Amino acid sequence: MRFASFILIPALVLEPALPQQIPTFSTTTNLVVVNVTVVDRNGKPVENLTKNDFELYEDGKLQTLQSVDFERLNNSVLPPINETRERSSSPPQLPTNSAPSGPASARYQDRRLIVMLFDFSSMQAAEQMRSKQAAIRFLTSQMSTSDMVSIMTFGTQLQTVQDFTSDRDLLLAAINRFRIGESSENAAMADTGADAQDQSGQFVADETEFNIFNSDLKLAALQDAARRLAQFPQKKALIYFSSGIQKTGVDNQSQLQATVNTAVRSNVAFYPIDARGLSALVPGGDAPQAGAVGNNLYSGAGQRTVKENFNNQQETLGTLALDTGGKALLDSNDLTEGIRQVQKDLSSYYVLTYASSNPVQDGHYRRIQIKLASRVAGLKVKLDYRQGYFAPTTFGRMRDVDKEAQLQQALMAENPVTDLPIAVEIDYFRLEKAKYFVPISVKIPGSALAFHAKGSKRATELDFIAEVFDTRNVPAATVRDTIPLKVNNTIAEQVLQKSIQYDTGVTLSPGNYKLRFVARENGEGKVGTFEAPFTVPDLRASNALHVSSIVLSNQREPVDDQVAGIKNKKKLLAVNPLIDDKGEKLVPNVTKVFRPGQNLFVYLEVYDPTVPASLPENFRVADVEASLALYSGAKKIFESAPVRASRMSANREGALPVWFQVPLSKIAEGKYECQVNLIDEFGRKFAFPRAELAVVSEKVRRHLEELNTRRPWPQTLRSHYSFGPQR
Repeated sequence: MRFASFILIPALVLEPALPQQIPTFSTTTNLVVVNVTVVDRNGKPVENLTKNDFELYEDGKLQTLQSVDFERLNNSVLPPINETRERSSSPPQLPTNSAPSGPASARYQDRRLIVMLFDFSSMQAAEQMRSKQAAIRFLTSQMSTSDMVSIMTFGTQLQTVQDFTSDRDLLLAAINRFRIGESSENAAMADTGADAQDQSGQFVADETEFNIFNSDLKLAALQDAARRLAQFPQKKALIYFSSGIQKTGVDNQSQLQATVNTAVRSNVAFYPIDARGLSALVPGGDAPQAGAVGNNLYSGAGQRTVKENFNNQQETLGTLALDTGGKALLDSNDLTEGIRQVQKDLSSYYVLTYASSNPVQDGHYRRIQIKLASRVAGLKVKLDYRQGYFAPTTFGRMRDVDKEAQLQQALMAENPVTDLPIAVEIDYFRLEKAKYFVPISVKIPGSALAFHAKGSKRATELDFIAEVFDTRNVPAATVRDTIPLKVNNTIAEQVLQKSIQYDTGVTLSPGNYKLRFVARENGEGKVGTFEAPFTVPDLRASNALHVSSIVLSNQREPVDDQVAGIKNKKKLLAVNPLIDDKGEKLVPNVTKVFRPGQNLFVYLEVYDPTVPASLPENFRVADVEASLALYSGAKKIFESAPVRASRMSANREGALPVWFQVPLSKIAEGKYECQVNLIDEFGRKFAFPRAELAVVSEKVRRHLEELNTRRPWPQTLRSHYSFGPQR
């Protein structure tokens, strides 16, 4: 369950930054690289062609070639590694990736670049062993003198365990370090639900979302691998050892397309190898694969479903190969045949470069056609090359499916995207004994938004994705929102000088979690990401006085004043403790920066305070004394008068709200620890929860606001205006 809201909160215009001498790089051309294999009628490479011998057309228009280089690849097989070791006690002296540094185009000239990627997350232990043995067999007896190989693995994340090298000892050592069986728990794709015709009374859990996430992770890993290989101008072959990738719907297709596009732009061809080999699908199931149940076991429908799932997994592998210029090895027990196919396909070739005459960045597919010039047109040759590429695109020209793929990629990317500055705060409040509401507050500076004219008004739109993962890295909650913002010109100018705050929430059980959050403004397509671990404590685990998070704020807003209407308003009013029974919302101050003259609002809840059973039924109240203190180091700067909290929440059992309002007019600038002192008079229990805040001048606050928004940390202030050690 989740709820969302969207509001404007006051902020200040940022001070203009001092000019910095930052180097910039620009290009006026759209450089395209195309590899062309030219062979004669006997299949031998034709090596004597020049730039004047080729004609390249893009969408039917002749292009001007900038360069034509020839990559000469030798297919002579190295001596078997055992024979080499018998001749010399030292390893063979072969060129390795430790060669003198230099441009990639020179280091790997006349080299066949092969990447072996082992997807352990999709293979059972027996399939992992089969893939490992095939790789070892190739390296020891089938590797050629032109081959340079890199080893990658994917379990829970993509890793490069060996860079490009022709030293077989290094490659074999990397492969022999594989731990068979690792990450194989993800290999068996869960069912997407019980069969509609199954009347046996059995059922399976609906794990469709996990399947989609699992499949997208595999495709994202392939995309990341292709992106890493883009730095090499030569043609690359990525051999993908796996047991298939399940087709799971529209989201998976978006990621599939993004993966293929990245590979094509990076000049990478996929060569998937199905490590299951030639498989016989047993109607009753076997050790790794469950059989059909219910009536489908006897009608044949169950076996047909199993076969269709198997074919779908292989179809994805075939699509990856076909769309990138590679070939898939399916239903074969000789897995080395798939590796040798790379040697056959990557024979000597030409590298053609040109600047596209079409400057439009529309993201459309552009078809390429290559012919021999008239003076050599009589040669009986065969040309093999990729048939086109996707042009670069600006956000405004992206299709909806590409925009969604961009968000998903940012959500799963290892490196954060910080084009859109954001700050995030995560809190928790108990709803039931083992159920908590976790508000998520996201702050975005209005200056980062890009409004566009829409009739007589100005409009923009924001997309949000929040995904919460448990300790097994399985999604525990997901929020996906699109918030339109359409205002008149006056309001738009005010928005640009304010901060936009997006509030949402999820319900979770106690435990340790990790939040990944992606925000994108759809005016210019700027994206910001945030990731942080957090804990929802189990308040039943101790006998101490139980309390919620502390929320610090300087603003309360009527719910109806928000820019975008609250979704599920009635449910939100009943569940979100930051909204009172009068319809006013406490707006968390995400950056924890206040200025003199503001009011400091503090809210928290005490759970299960002692209520004497001897009191009359209509007069059963708690008695919690509360006060608020501000500390600068070990020195107490301020303490409020004690207040009594006795009225229990009418909506949630056992919850006692505690409110403070403290004027900051007499608080000097500085960084403080805000401590709430709680004493349960009836139960003789106490608690002293704390939160950090800073009180700064107007000018410093503007700068801190920008710093903390660009470098978001939850719950605590981080800035180079340090008032003490950072924790």
